[in-house]
Amino acid sequence: MPKPSRRDFFAAGAGALVASGSALADTPTELCALTLKQASAGIRSKKFSPLDLTEACLASIKTWNPKTNAWITVMRDKALAQAKTLTEEQAAGRFRGPLHGIPIGLKDSIDTTGVRTTAASAVYEYRFPSEDADVVRRLKAAGAVLIGKANMHEFDAGASSAVSYWGPVRNPWNLERVAGGPSGGSAAAVVMNNCFAALGTDSGGGIRIPASACGITGLKPTHGRVSLRGIVPYCWSLDHCGPLARTVEDIALLLQQIAGYDALDIDSLDKPVPDYLAALAMPVAKFRLGMAAQFFDHLDDEVARAVEDAIATLNRLTQGTHEIGMPSLLHANVSAEIAAYRENLRGVNGGGYEPSTARAFPSVPDSARAVDYIRGWRDLTLVRRTIDDEVFRKKNVDILVAPALRHLPALIEDELNPGGGGGGGGRGGSGATPARGAAAPKPDAANRPRNTADPEENTRPFNGYGLPVISIPCGFSKNGLPIGLQLAGPMFSESTVLALAHAFQQSTDWHKRRPDLAIDAKVPVLSKAAAEQTGS
Repeated sequence: MPKPSRRDFFAAGAGALVASGSALADTPTELCALTLKQASAGIRSKKFSPLDLTEACLASIKTWNPKTNAWITVMRDKALAQAKTLTEEQAAGRFRGPLHGIPIGLKDSIDTTGVRTTAASAVYEYRFPSEDADVVRRLKAAGAVLIGKANMHEFDAGASSAVSYWGPVRNPWNLERVAGGPSGGSAAAVVMNNCFAALGTDSGGGIRIPASACGITGLKPTHGRVSLRGIVPYCWSLDHCGPLARTVEDIALLLQQIAGYDALDIDSLDKPVPDYLAALAMPVAKFRLGMAAQFFDHLDDEVARAVEDAIATLNRLTQGTHEIGMPSLLHANVSAEIAAYRENLRGVNGGGYEPSTARAFPSVPDSARAVDYIRGWRDLTLVRRTIDDEVFRKKNVDILVAPALRHLPALIEDELNPGGGGGGGGRGGSGATPARGAAAPKPDAANRPRNTADPEENTRPFNGYGLPVISIPCGFSKNGLPIGLQLAGPMFSESTVLALAHAFQQSTDWHKRRPDLAIDAKVPVLSKAAAEQTGS
């Protein structure tokens, strides 16, 4: 096991102080290093206030955002006003729940009343929504402090978060590398202790890819478990909203507040919401694990070793693993949905897409054949209706196991300038315009380097299936880059998925590691060709 970093020490020390009931040191670093659950316990016991936590997180953002570029809009004044109100409620002994006074980040595709929501695009540079997204409404009611809008891949049209009108998100473990995406800013903010958790969205891996690349935990819930109303879409049939946090416990606490039926979201399903935190105590010794060979092809050697070790740990915790097959999604053509939202899209200020985003979206005439869309939608619906029986019941499987990413995070330069001076993408690069969705077209395929890898190869199928799936840290490369493992379960089995992920984190400490990024670290300069592909 690698030697703990300076940040590991702070996190462990702060946790011990909360657990012991001692007075907590008053440095922002120590406060921000708490897990969400620890911070919630400190609020409840009045060891510190919502205002203390909010000021600490704002200080962390001020220190680290110039390095990572994780944030588009910091909601400083609104966050401080929220925190003051919640501090007054705390003093009066009124608590709204476990999220009372906890600073939470939002991906910048999630609408917030009166606060700019841009989807990382010049098209929406001056877009100020008049209503909150349903998930934002739920978080406010739960007492969360909404601290800012996180950077992302423009309109979710890629998996790196390098393409943004506001410049690329940089991986805190190595500023030359992508943070993954599209929810890369949310992940970078969480791992750098800018907030205690954040919301992201996932259409082909948008939560799990950055969770893996940044060394945190990220959950894509069942399709329909969390409302999508008020979130800028990529593809309605594949979109999901879910939490990113430092531990599975924190994921459970946040999911509890955002899950639930929304009658105004046509994809929302009216299913009871269980107690996710209580579910973490579920025994896992009888769980049966399945592995599909398609997810294990062409892994980087270091990824393969980390995943092999993680599976050995899971085998000790459960009944073990056996190989299974997965249903095909080749005919789930939903490209018409991708075009539908953008058909009449007009920029608030007349701005346009970044170059690779413009190439990534299918044109409306090429995507609007009703017969193709209807066939694809029916195929997708059939797979979702039958997958629990075909994969889990018939094959005696409780949880599916797969690597989150086959390759280590790409260089930003290679991502934006494939074929340029950085080696043409290489293994771990994804090209400038990766495909999205179960059957989204691969634009500009002829112009992409022959050896580039699609970072969504292992995550995209689960969006088609609609299953709940979590990414958890399971190791690091020799150069200190995180590696993630996916655990997926049947429809609406978030409790089971969380229980096994929690058991794994109780048996390992990969999730406790934090980047040892220096305050004086230099932000790498992009080549002119790369900079032209993103705001920089």
